[in-house]
Amino acid sequence: MSRLKLGVIGAGTWGRNHVRAAAGLPEAELAAVCDADAKTRDRLAPQYPAVYFTAEAADLLGRVDAAIIAAPAAIHARLALQCIEAGKPCLIEKPFALRVEDAEAVACAAAAREVPVLAGHLLVFHPAVERLRTLVQGGELGRIYYLYGLRVNLGQVRADENALWSFGPHDVSVALYLLNEPPVRVAAQGKSYLQPKVEDVVFLTMEFGSGALAHVQLSWLDPHKERKLTVVGARKMVVFDDMEAREKLRIYDKGVDRPPDYGSYGESLAVREGDIFIPKIPNVEPLAAELGHFVRVARGAEPPRAAAEDGVRVVRVLDAASRSLAAGGVPVSL
Repeated sequence: MSRLKLGVIGAGTWGRNHVRAAAGLPEAELAAVCDADAKTRDRLAPQYPAVYFTAEAADLLGRVDAAIIAAPAAIHARLALQCIEAGKPCLIEKPFALRVEDAEAVACAAAAREVPVLAGHLLVFHPAVERLRTLVQGGELGRIYYLYGLRVNLGQVRADENALWSFGPHDVSVALYLLNEPPVRVAAQGKSYLQPKVEDVVFLTMEFGSGALAHVQLSWLDPHKERKLTVVGARKMVVFDDMEAREKLRIYDKGVDRPPDYGSYGESLAVREGDIFIPKIPNVEPLAAELGHFVRVARGAEPPRAAAEDGVRVVRVLDAASRSLAAGGVPVSL
């Protein structure tokens, strides 16, 4: 079987990582790269002499079997529709789109034309998140009470999207992936300190029909770089720390038990302290795993893990959070 010809549309800050990862895939060939900026093309071209570089997406689509869209978020939907019209499977980087209507239009077009479209929800391909989902869905943690995430750093300040849309897709997609349900209510509060109307810090809360609660702090204006998620269940608790080099997942056999028989209110709840288990997590780059999966989906070898519908669900949450943010934190029902 010949190798699938891949193209990357958008080779900027994150797109160049797609270029690198696609070039290293054994089951695919990086055939073309598109970027509107000549300086970007000139910088990358010497590193990939066998790859065709162009400024036009249509030119790229004529040379590839499938495309990765890593261009600015404002044109994700337009480029995705262009790929679908050409019959080319595509992977759309986060955020999937900036408007619910655009996300839905892409999903509808993909379904109508039967063209595979994937949402770039990178963390659902992280080995630690995969293991965490197994724990949650397998019932080992018991009923999930709540989860909270921290995604902060003193990093790139964007002018075209706020911290919610820049960082939020990661944590929203992981919460939906772990709990296997969309939230029923969303609330968000934040502040713009560096630029007018571009929130540098956002506190996002999601309520789920199961009773679970999820809270996320998002900021590019913080002295620490942290990528952490804590999941609290009735039986066990788990901490995923992506900044840890080796021990990324810790499972705590801790909880609060309510004995069936007790003599007084004070005896009704008993704190249980157990062992801490650190599982061995495969050292697999999530981006390489995501692109390998995309290649197999494009070939029809396996169903998508993060399909267009998943992209729409996350955009709906972000849109509701944006409306809450504009209203000063008033909860918005979904």
